[in-house]
Amino acid sequence: MSPQEKIAKILRTDKDHIAKIDRRLSEVTGIKGVMEYVIVENETQIRERLLQLGVARGDSAKAIYDGLISKIEADDNKLFNILGNPASNSRHGCDKVLGLATKLVDSRRGFFLKLDKAREFLLKEPPKKIMEYLQYDSVEKMLEKEDVLEIFCALRFLEGNEWLNGTFFKQYSGLTPYDFEEREVVAKTLDARWSIAAETFVKKKWHNISHLKELGIVFVLPVSLGISGEVLRMLSLVLHYLHEVPFYADVFKRCAESPSTFSMNVVSLLRGDVEHRRLEEGEKSNWLVVQRYLAKDDENDWRLFVPRINPEALHWLKAEEDFLKIGKIFDSFDHNLRFWHNLDWVGDYFKDEVGNDVLVSFNLVDTVMALVQEKDMIKYLYHHQEALWNKIFMEYFSREELEKFSKDYLLQGYFEV
Repeated sequence: MSPQEKIAKILRTDKDHIAKIDRRLSEVTGIKGVMEYVIVENETQIRERLLQLGVARGDSAKAIYDGLISKIEADDNKLFNILGNPASNSRHGCDKVLGLATKLVDSRRGFFLKLDKAREFLLKEPPKKIMEYLQYDSVEKMLEKEDVLEIFCALRFLEGNEWLNGTFFKQYSGLTPYDFEEREVVAKTLDARWSIAAETFVKKKWHNISHLKELGIVFVLPVSLGISGEVLRMLSLVLHYLHEVPFYADVFKRCAESPSTFSMNVVSLLRGDVEHRRLEEGEKSNWLVVQRYLAKDDENDWRLFVPRINPEALHWLKAEEDFLKIGKIFDSFDHNLRFWHNLDWVGDYFKDEVGNDVLVSFNLVDTVMALVQEKDMIKYLYHHQEALWNKIFMEYFSREELEKFSKDYLLQGYFEV
């Protein structure tokens, strides 16, 4: 099997797509042999990690998968102990994880919705379920005593999508650049009183962390799923959002340069719009810019089979690199987490018990999320596949160009090379 065919199989795409990318991008950049290099490096990374896991290259897919899961559990247990056994259902425990995350990521400022504007939205469209939950008879009284950021976070898990999208968020269509300001990104644990209200949200999302791009906040709900790997999962998600929020803040600021389309573009970004038209093929190579994980909704979405870059995978790459900084804080932990470095794009096929080829992702996030739902035998692959598309693009250009193209063409949804 040629390198192009191997990559096409891993990415579930047509080998002609990969061959065209190789021809076109080699012609544009003058860089040859990228596909061959990616496959050789993929194999090198896999063999090195299997040696560390004590698993043979010819072992079954289940043996490889079990080895990765055991590694996650061991790393999570060590992190849990190092942080003083933080309970994810307590504010104190969540604050310990948040504290570590904010030490690992440089303090970032961003372009976010003014808090006075956020209050104005709440006054115009009172969140009745939140008011009932907190036992307020007027939104004015609520805003006198409550943190507006916490109220906005609670919108996500208390008010329901029908009201949010059909009523509340319609107010965003009138936003102007003057409604935004520069301020620090906020990372906080919400008060424990929200825990009961958020239980359904947490069980549906399979994590207790979320964010609001327009308000520049990453928040943790003190709720436990009662499963292995919770601390490592919490830390990785918080780190991811601490990179995602400033990324979007930069794009919001770009949108402000065109006031007439500002609100339309901000709403598009918050919806996570993705190009829906099939692009006409020509001599050049067409690439989508996909700002979310389409496979979560439909693993057969046509856009999953064409060339693309994904800023989400870039945020995860940065988060995984942050893990390496933990060694500067806890000397004994540096070696453990180096295992996961440069594995975001790595994966291959291994035989199952009856001889079928099964794709195994070595991506940290895929492995963490597989552990979260291990009892349901759900395997995750999509973080790895998106990272591999990014890897291919970066080998022809650079990581800096990947981020630049992501921001430059996020709203357009595609570009050609």
